[in-house]
Amino acid sequence: MKCPFCQHEDTQVLDTRVSEVGDAIRRRRRCVQCDKRFTTYERVELSMPIIVKKNGSRTEFESSKLSGSLRLALRKRPVPAAAIDAAVASIEEKLLTSGRREVDTGYVGELVMQELKRLDNIAYIRFASVYKNFKDLSEFQEAIAEVGQPRKPAGE
Repeated sequence: MKCPFCQHEDTQVLDTRVSEVGDAIRRRRRCVQCDKRFTTYERVELSMPIIVKKNGSRTEFESSKLSGSLRLALRKRPVPAAAIDAAVASIEEKLLTSGRREVDTGYVGELVMQELKRLDNIAYIRFASVYKNFKDLSEFQEAIAEVGQPRKPAGE
């Protein structure tokens, strides 16, 4: 590990501990040249799948785009920011645990629609109208009827 102060290549590990949260290894280090101390963290690196667009091009997953889409659909709706952040985290977790190296935008869109339907029916309709590219009023009516149906309690 290079020293961040003098860039010397040789450092000693003085102490190793599991972080308070338990998701990283914390190492206290000392540079053998300048004798300054610093802390490093070792974490698991998980990579998000590549997003395959409708035209076939591929792009890196961007959490900010996902969050922006949800926030746009939920604009002026009574949904707390924490609920939006939790929805983004849920979608990201589903993408990570899917085990897929590439996912198409349709899959991501379906995950977004699931979260929006759970959070707010109006936001769901807003997003669905753009995402599904409704052609006429009957498609809108079908989507509204879908969210208007009472939900069955879990376990039935």
